[in-house]
Parts: sequence; C-alpha cells; structure tokens
Amino acid sequence: MTKSDKLRVLVVDDEAHARRDIRRMLAKIEGVEIAGEAGDGPDAVKLIRKLSPDAVLLDIQMPGLDGFQVVAKIAGMEAVPAIVFVTAYDEYAIRAFDVHAADYLLKPVEERRLAQAIERARRIRRGAENGPDLAALLGAVGAGPKRLAVRQGESLVMVDAGDLLYATIESGSVRLVAREAEGISSFRSLEELERELASREFMRVHKSYLANVSRIYEITPWFNGSWRLRMGGKGGPEIPLSRAQARELRKLLKW
Repeated sequence: MTKSDKLRVLVVDDEAHARRDIRRMLAKIEGVEIAGEAGDGPDAVKLIRKLSPDAVLLDIQMPGLDGFQVVAKIAGMEAVPAIVFVTAYDEYAIRAFDVHAADYLLKPVEERRLAQAIERARRIRRGAENGPDLAALLGAVGAGPKRLAVRQGESLVMVDAGDLLYATIESGSVRLVAREAEGISSFRSLEELERELASREFMRVHKSYLANVSRIYEITPWFNGSWRLRMGGKGGPEIPLSRAQARELRKLLKW
C-alpha cells in the first residue's frame, strides 16, 4: 500500500488520554495514517484547513468551539473530510447522525466500532458512499447558527446563541445574559427558548435558569446538596444548579 492509498485521519479531543487511546487503536488498523491531532475546536478548524485530512474523529464537547461549531466552519470547504463524531450524546442526537449519514462513536470508544467507522470513511473517500449532509445534520441537532435579540433600552442587540451564558426568568420576562450583552428577550418562557435553541448545549439547571453547558467555567458546592455554576470564565456570573439537575449534569459532563 502506497502512502497516497492510506486514509489520513485527524484526531480531535480536548482530553489527551482520549487522543492517546484513539491513536493506539488506529495504529492497529491497516492503511491508516494519523495526519495530526487537536485539543480544541479552533485548532481543529485550523488543522482541517491546513492538512486536508480524509477523515476527522471529532469530539463534540470541547472548549473554544464544540464539534458542531467546527463542522459549521468547515462545511463550505471544497473537499470536506468524512466526519466521525465521538460523543456521549443521547438517543435523539444519535438518530440525527444516522439519518444524515454522519458516523459516530460512543464514548468509551470500542475498537470494533472504530474500525467500522474508518471503513465507512474509506468508502466515502473512494466515492462508494455519499458523505454526510452536514447542513442537514446541523439543523437536525439544533446546531445551526441562531441569532437572539436582546433588548437594551430602546435598542435591540443581536447575539449568537453560542455566546449565550444563561437565561433566567426575571419579573415574568426571560432575561438573556451573553458574553457581551444582557437584557430582556421576547420569549414568553424558558420552555419556549429551549424549543427555539433545541440543542443539548443548553440545559435547564434550575427551574428558573437555562444554562449553556459549554460555557460553564466552574462548579462549586453550595448548601443542602445544591451547587453553583460560574459561567463564562474566571470572575463570571454565578447561577444555581439544583440537586435534581446536578445528577443530569454529572451524566452529561462525566463529572
């Protein structure tokens, strides 16, 4: 097998041990060359554009940009690599992956499933199988670009949904708090906002708070089994995490 016949794979995960485990398993698969690796979303976008790998093993929960945001940034490339998501997501998201032909691996990754995903990537590369419909996939999991209007005085400020830190109910209105703007929205309830966002990135962490999970900086114990979430970074605002929702967040973040 010549070098040009090998499937060049980029490994993307924010955990070094996860990248190491995947590299070890890939080394057992004939005809695979590791093109490189990235530990966060922005580096993944940079390396995909620079290295033009045949396939990308792409984690979903990452700092900077999550896996869906990485896909959104590379979707317009002339030659998009075969995307294999690495995920701990629920059944809903997995159905979306199936429908739109993007392969996926559930954590912890099994060698057998990794080999199957690599074989599918080979077929896509050879043109024997269609690649994933990335635009449809992003829409199905609610990861497409969304803009939200925040009222500040007489003006409306537009913010990207990905920049939203959290939303809360304030005097009967839904208040949005983003990195660079905050104010009242036109949404009538947190439930309505949840339906609009339709993404696992956003989670009801308390009956009065909806949080962007990818923007959680710190989790600290509070009282009676409850917790506090610091959002956005060091010195960012804190919001409550209820005991019931703490169990769900533990599952999602493997905490």
